[in-house]
Amino acid sequence: MKKVSLLAAVAASAMAMPAMAQDGRDTAQDFNGPYVSIVGGGTLQGSDRGETLVFDTNRDGTYGDTVTTTTGADAFSPGFCNGAATGTANLGCRNDKDGPEYYARAGYDKRMGNFVVGLVVEGGRSHARDSVSGFSTTPARYTMSREADYQAGARLRAGYTPGGGALFYVTGGGAYARLDNKFTTSNGANSFADNGKTNGWGYAAGGGAEVMVTNNISVGLEYLYTDLKDKDYVVNVGPGTAPPTNPFLLNGGGTDIQRSNPHFRTHSVRGSLSFRF
Repeated sequence: MKKVSLLAAVAASAMAMPAMAQDGRDTAQDFNGPYVSIVGGGTLQGSDRGETLVFDTNRDGTYGDTVTTTTGADAFSPGFCNGAATGTANLGCRNDKDGPEYYARAGYDKRMGNFVVGLVVEGGRSHARDSVSGFSTTPARYTMSREADYQAGARLRAGYTPGGGALFYVTGGGAYARLDNKFTTSNGANSFADNGKTNGWGYAAGGGAEVMVTNNISVGLEYLYTDLKDKDYVVNVGPGTAPPTNPFLLNGGGTDIQRSNPHFRTHSVRGSLSFRF
């Protein structure tokens, strides 16, 4: 996060000197036409309070069943936590992981007086990770984690430039990610199989500012909120070496597990360096 803070400070300094950036330049054509950018910054995880694992004990496609022991007790009565488990008892979890991100971007702006409208397409990767864990009475831990292999988006943006030099804008549109899902457990009796990588679809929205530093080069600072939805990741629990009295097997010979919250939500603070044609 120190890199993000430094980047924000540099961009803020540049935005505080638009007049200097305009000295000796014709600003009439600022933010008008095609451009390419490199974008980098940090992805921050929100707090997914109340997230749990959910179960389909008879595999009828409906989640929300209770995994019970032979006495009818809730096998997951120790509960759940937001993050990756640090042990087999529900004594706390590691926080979700923030991480750096980097993208390549191409766009086109159309300037109409002091107003600018445009289209942005980009692709890249964020290293943030989102986890949730559950704990059984065995005791045992069960953790699901996800992060993006790569992401892409296409957004509109609209802004205002007071005579050129600096642009202040809002942006929003569609987002996609190829999600890398992982499941870990300390349960060595049952068998576990999952479907690995899945597709997340959703939207991104935010805003930012951009400053021309030469006729062709600009720097910017942007905030972006992204919400991706993935309901396809499933862990299938089978017998393995467990006896028929195993809680996962009592109601049909196996159990499917998903996350209760299919949304992968992130906050990004990013800087950009753009070349305009």
